[in-house]
Amino acid sequence: MAVTFLALLIAAGVRSTPGVLLMPLESEFGWDRTTTSVALSINLVLYGLTGPFVAAIMDRYGIRRIMVIALCLLVSGMALSSLIQQSWQLNLLWGIVIGLGTGSMANVLGAMVANRWFVERRGLVVGLMTASGATGQLLFLPLLANITVSAGWRSTVLTVACGALLLIPIVLLFMRNHPRDVGLTPYGASVEGEGSTVATTPASGGPSGNLLLAPLRVLVTAAKRPAFWLLAGTFFFCGFTTNGLIGTHMISACLEHGIPEVQAAGMLAFMGVFDLVGTTLSGWLSDRWDNRWLLFWYYALRGLSLMFLPYALDANGISLVIFSVFYGLDWIATVPPTVRLTADIFGKENVGMVFGWISASHQLGAATAAYGAGLLHTLFNDYVVAFLVAGGTGVLAAFLALAIRTTKTAKKRPV
Repeated sequence: MAVTFLALLIAAGVRSTPGVLLMPLESEFGWDRTTTSVALSINLVLYGLTGPFVAAIMDRYGIRRIMVIALCLLVSGMALSSLIQQSWQLNLLWGIVIGLGTGSMANVLGAMVANRWFVERRGLVVGLMTASGATGQLLFLPLLANITVSAGWRSTVLTVACGALLLIPIVLLFMRNHPRDVGLTPYGASVEGEGSTVATTPASGGPSGNLLLAPLRVLVTAAKRPAFWLLAGTFFFCGFTTNGLIGTHMISACLEHGIPEVQAAGMLAFMGVFDLVGTTLSGWLSDRWDNRWLLFWYYALRGLSLMFLPYALDANGISLVIFSVFYGLDWIATVPPTVRLTADIFGKENVGMVFGWISASHQLGAATAAYGAGLLHTLFNDYVVAFLVAGGTGVLAAFLALAIRTTKTAKKRPV
């Protein structure tokens, strides 16, 4: 769990980098916001679509091996991006190479490790894993912003590349694929094999058949159930209202309101501190309460906070602090209930690939917001419309969450 937590933290550092690079790239190369948003949209789409296929590959070839490959992609993509001169190079490196690398170390990885290693306290572990990614993405921003301001954006990407490089030997030395690799059963399991999410075959140690077709077969089966579309739909709006919008455009919006870049990055880091509390608490609650109602309140409150954001940016001061605390607590608290509902409805043995597809929807929403907010900014010369639209989608997602049907809709007892 500790190694996975650290890996997700480093991957979050990579994902947070675009937030501090938009303005420097546009200034140096004369690109507009729409141009830079294209690369980020490609990145977010691949970040999501990679998930279900990586889940199948990890089942067959092992989590540790795929984590090392993903880290190598991140190191090469970040290092080479310091040499870019044209927008197509930005699309190739930031969009495709880094998109595939971060997609291989995303929420699906945390969900697979949690469901493979834990029976009891699984929701709490998912909360901690999720917090490592979301909080890390925000906590890295002040450091990266300082490096960008003092030494330039190329120093920033090389610093992040070095961080990913240092993680490779840690994963090789300490990461394990399954509890049985170290003679253990999953935490809280009463018998050998309980809690495993992997349907293995003796010959391969992983799912049989074509690895490219296995996730598609899972998708076809899951898509026959309305709950899948509701989970995917609410998670689309989750991505739309978090890393696609705030994670990508918040610093630029602050700069336009006279807030310095380092201060804006510090505000996002402040959100990250509260997200660590909120997401971990959400994981604890998901073990005990009706997850549909948890999602209702998370999405509704997030939507209202985004509607408040334009006023907070204009007023600055205490209003922006209130937004940062309120929004930070809810930054990505939706993940533990969504993972829990996925396991309840589709079975723990399928959670990797099914949640992978649901996460793909999350990233499609993020990509839509990353590009859409950039386009709306080009049209209206501010982010007010983008923030208000995102707020409305949050409220819509809240009511969609209540429509999810599962056999476990009653109040949960402590595990």
